[in-house]
Amino acid sequence: MKMENSIQNKEQYQAVMAQIDKYLQKATQTGGFHNLDSKEVEILRSLSLQAEKYEDSMPIMPISQPKTLVEMIHYKMFENRMKQKELAAFLGITEARLSEVLGGKRKVTIDLAKRLYEKLNIDADFILKMA
Repeated sequence: MKMENSIQNKEQYQAVMAQIDKYLQKATQTGGFHNLDSKEVEILRSLSLQAEKYEDSMPIMPISQPKTLVEMIHYKMFENRMKQKELAAFLGITEARLSEVLGGKRKVTIDLAKRLYEKLNIDADFILKMA
């Protein structure tokens, strides 16, 4: 087996991805990968390995963990693609109450803490430490 060429920059990566796309389109148009000849399969495999190696070498942007209960609620709203109004209904509380909690004007009650745990899967220890 020959050694794979190494992608050194974004432009080379984009060129490799364009080549991969051409082989994928050909496979799709001809009814599947089994319709590619052995040379095309080997080239596609080689290009895919190069792209994977380059992607794995890229640093991943760290996702900061929510540090407060309000941040965690906002994170869960984002994760579930909910607006504040939808979240209030989902939790069975008024929009005003949720707004006060998110604005720091109202503390989380035991009842709301249970709902956050049960419905949004926020860790109970996190809720207790941050409430």
